[in-house]
Amino acid sequence: MNEERAMIKTIVQTLGAAMLLAGAAASQAAEPAAAPKAPPAATSSGVLNYGEYGRPTTLDPITNNDMIAMRITELVFNGLVGIDNKQQIAPELAESWEMASDGLVYTFRLRKDVRWHARPGEEPRPFTADDVVFTYKIMMHPKTITPLKVRYEFIDEVKKLDSHSVRFTLKRPILNALPKFTFKIIPEFGPTNSAYLARDDAFVQKPIGTGPYQYRETTANGEIVLEANPHYFKGAPKIARFVAKPFADQNIMNQALMYNNIDMSVLVNPRNVPEIQGDKRLRLQPYNALSYSFFGYNVRNPLLADARVRKAFTLAINRSEMLNAFFNNQGAVISGPFAPGSWAYNLDVKPLPYNPGEAEKLLGQAGFKKGSDGIMAKDGKKLVLSLKVPIAQESEATKRVVLAFKNYLQRIGVQANVEFLEWQAWKEAVFLTHDFDIMFASWVFDDSADISSLFHSAEIGAWRNNFGGYSNQEVDSLLVESKLTLDHEKRRTIYRKLHEMLAEENPYTFLWTLTNYAAYHKKVRGVQIHPYKFFSYADTWYIGEAEGKAEAAVKK
Repeated sequence: MNEERAMIKTIVQTLGAAMLLAGAAASQAAEPAAAPKAPPAATSSGVLNYGEYGRPTTLDPITNNDMIAMRITELVFNGLVGIDNKQQIAPELAESWEMASDGLVYTFRLRKDVRWHARPGEEPRPFTADDVVFTYKIMMHPKTITPLKVRYEFIDEVKKLDSHSVRFTLKRPILNALPKFTFKIIPEFGPTNSAYLARDDAFVQKPIGTGPYQYRETTANGEIVLEANPHYFKGAPKIARFVAKPFADQNIMNQALMYNNIDMSVLVNPRNVPEIQGDKRLRLQPYNALSYSFFGYNVRNPLLADARVRKAFTLAINRSEMLNAFFNNQGAVISGPFAPGSWAYNLDVKPLPYNPGEAEKLLGQAGFKKGSDGIMAKDGKKLVLSLKVPIAQESEATKRVVLAFKNYLQRIGVQANVEFLEWQAWKEAVFLTHDFDIMFASWVFDDSADISSLFHSAEIGAWRNNFGGYSNQEVDSLLVESKLTLDHEKRRTIYRKLHEMLAEENPYTFLWTLTNYAAYHKKVRGVQIHPYKFFSYADTWYIGEAEGKAEAAVKK
């Protein structure tokens, strides 16, 4: 049960499933910056202290399910292939690959110069095909709790051909299959249990990878320390050490940046953007993230099972007003389950307008009437609902959003009792026991736009992404059809229909996508941010020597 208690998910999707954000700011934004000029050749030097909004649950790429962990695993692990700064498939652990003409067999030739991070007192071990086969088997084991299963169910067999060759046989041809092989590889010798990966396995907190940075320690105050991997097959990274520092509040994290206590904030509250823009010591970089925030409903509650009730809640809140008041209008209100900026988003489906009168009318059509206390009721049951929010998201902006939502609902006769929970308790309430009526969170997607784990009825259950128990036979059929089609335009058509249906059904009240910003001191050079993996190019970042010395002098 330990591994079950820790699980969530979110969200993939690591590439493809959805990932739960540990902050209220999610986004859309500008295109990535142009590729930086190559920094001068040098050994690893300097320390980059960066602020995170919260702490990760795990540090391995299989069981992790939040963006904080995803950023760390991007520094520690590699996939067979990667995505370069032009958003093209690039070699990683595989130096080459072949696809059979029928699209059912992929053969990868692996690099022979890759070494695993060394445990203290040990020499680095070589990476081989055995590690690839092991990763897939342990990932797909029934007892391994991971959001990745739904993404990789299309693989029929993984077979070692020789020490540095591996063959994947698919159950069926897959549209754009190659990007799916970006999943991270773990060492066969890493986990204590060779059959499945449990959340209490030492490996999930002390990971061993092949990436540019290796795990060193988690300090008493929760800082995660990563050191440059001197044996990295692409060459030693430029920065000697990355230190992830956790913050419970975005405003405090912003102040830490302003006072030189950290060098980078990975997620800036939009309200802090003007302050950072006015500081000549800092750089502000927008980056594209396919994500959005939402209120999700537990349709196991008969009061919420009627789509008219959920639609009424969406009509009752002024999302544009909230976006402007709480986030300086740095984003866009959305209408459905895909993030704007995604090829899957249906621009023809417009967000429902703010219309409390229509909301009350819909509640009436669903059989609700206001009592003498002003609360809507049906068959003696009042619309008094629990609204649960993770304390890790209890920033000023999040509290304002949640309380505004509560007040909007109150105006139409709905009482929402807000409860802020510790992160783990919130996950258990939402994803394990389903002890909630409404929850608040954010999802982030990769460019696959796969929403199967969120809305297919087969994904209802403990620690599964369809936490609200939403079920619609036609939605299920369309989700299956979208996975089977090899025609990109046909898949787009299917997704447009799904967008239309889910916008009408309102399993979530879809709120907005926010413009994501990272901020960092000018001493950090060569920064380019991956749209949804953030640190993918961090091995080429470097610390400007002059700026670093000057800042150190100021601190003294």
